[in-house]
Amino acid sequence: MTTFATDICKTAEMSVTSATPSPDDLLVLLAVGRSGRYVSAAEELGINHTTISRRIAALERALGGRVLDRGTGGWELTDLGREALRAAESVESAVKSLTGARGVRVLEGVVRISATDGFSAYLAAPAIAVVQRLHPRISVEIVTGTRRASLQRSGLDLEIVVGEPRLRRAEAVRLGDYVLGLYGSRAYLAEHGIPASVDDLRHHPLIYFIDSMLQVDDLDLASGFAPAMRESISSTNVFVHVEATRAAAGLGLLPCFMADRHADLVRVLPDQVGVRLAYWLVSRAETLRRPEVAAVVEALRTRVRAEADALLGTIGTRPSREKR
Repeated sequence: MTTFATDICKTAEMSVTSATPSPDDLLVLLAVGRSGRYVSAAEELGINHTTISRRIAALERALGGRVLDRGTGGWELTDLGREALRAAESVESAVKSLTGARGVRVLEGVVRISATDGFSAYLAAPAIAVVQRLHPRISVEIVTGTRRASLQRSGLDLEIVVGEPRLRRAEAVRLGDYVLGLYGSRAYLAEHGIPASVDDLRHHPLIYFIDSMLQVDDLDLASGFAPAMRESISSTNVFVHVEATRAAAGLGLLPCFMADRHADLVRVLPDQVGVRLAYWLVSRAETLRRPEVAAVVEALRTRVRAEADALLGTIGTRPSREKR
């Protein structure tokens, strides 16, 4: 076949295959675009990986171009894909509006979050409880861990990390600051004395993260105020830090919003030891446009604002406790 004939055939094929995209295919693109992974989209939609691939291929034939490109962090939307995604969001919105009553939109779906242990327990869980009272059909899954923002979203909708992340193709929002303080139990301080200066800390063991396993730079640098302190009990879980400090195993470098909940813990050297860090929320721009995700994000931001004093260790009851 000549080159001219081949071009004619390709043009004819394009005219046959170009058509109005299927709403079902658009919804598949929506799921892939939000998660960046075929597997996650398949789980969300209740279909298999092969069907996802077939639907995307059909959509690309209908639109006459690629909607997804393979990136280092998963599948990324092309310019055409982003246009198609906006149409897919309209389809999703129209479908969901049919489930509402008297014009009231019903939010539903699964939102998957990764966050640190302390944030998950004292900030995320109460915030999500508020969301679910308003929108009972929203289900939230929380994966706990102290780590950097993932280069591959791996099916997560939101990640809460410590320190500003440096990522491409992701939105990062600063939620708020919190402070790490140095604490000892009343029993420990009665036996070993209260440090009068940072120099005195060399006589005390430190309870903190396992140095060799810590992935977060800001947390890794946090204990630099007292390099001479020997390690006591170390763990990847901040709740272990709190309980080891309460058990008089040493001085713990603890989030104030967690330590100040316990009357048996006293903050030492508050004017000299205070490490200020920040919580950041990371997500795909496409994911943040999901109404159920947006509802969770707003609840998290509201909770962080409400707990600002506790997060910064400036609750009024703390000084009176320290004077006892």
